[in-house]
Amino acid sequence: MARRYDPERRTRIIDAALRVIAADGIAGLSHRTVAAEADVPLGSTTYHFGSLDELLTAALRRSNENFAQALRDSEVCAEEETGAGLADELTRVLGEWFAGERGAIELEYELYLAALRRPALRPVAAEWTESAVEVLSARTDPATARALVALMDGVCLQVLLTGSAFDAAYTREMLTRVVDGCA
Repeated sequence: MARRYDPERRTRIIDAALRVIAADGIAGLSHRTVAAEADVPLGSTTYHFGSLDELLTAALRRSNENFAQALRDSEVCAEEETGAGLADELTRVLGEWFAGERGAIELEYELYLAALRRPALRPVAAEWTESAVEVLSARTDPATARALVALMDGVCLQVLLTGSAFDAAYTREMLTRVVDGCA
């Protein structure tokens, strides 16, 4: 029997891994659970991803693309004279992010934080930071951009870990302090 060519299989496997992690956490991830979720033979998952770390790396990379794309699609890079405009726009982006499905944000941070225990994920976690810093550096210097990314990460983690609502006024104030303090 000839092999069926399936150019989308790798993508389907990554998407299935994200669904498994969203439902059962990283602890529920295995080649077997992903193969069942993707409706592909078990051999397909091991063919495309030799280890769970490789699969997690691909899932984290896909997850990272979401927020980076939200930044690129925003007005963050628009030319403005004041730092307040940048703080306002970043607050708006985070507000929209939290207005969406909270489970998607939790999934992204679960994958991001998995890099603490899985060194293979650290370069991909760093890619997210560098991507965001690159976008923000169009409006400010790289050190300030890095501080803004760290602050946004902290705000997001606090909201997720405490179950509290996103506080736009507080976030705007803190982002403005970082931007204005470095101007």
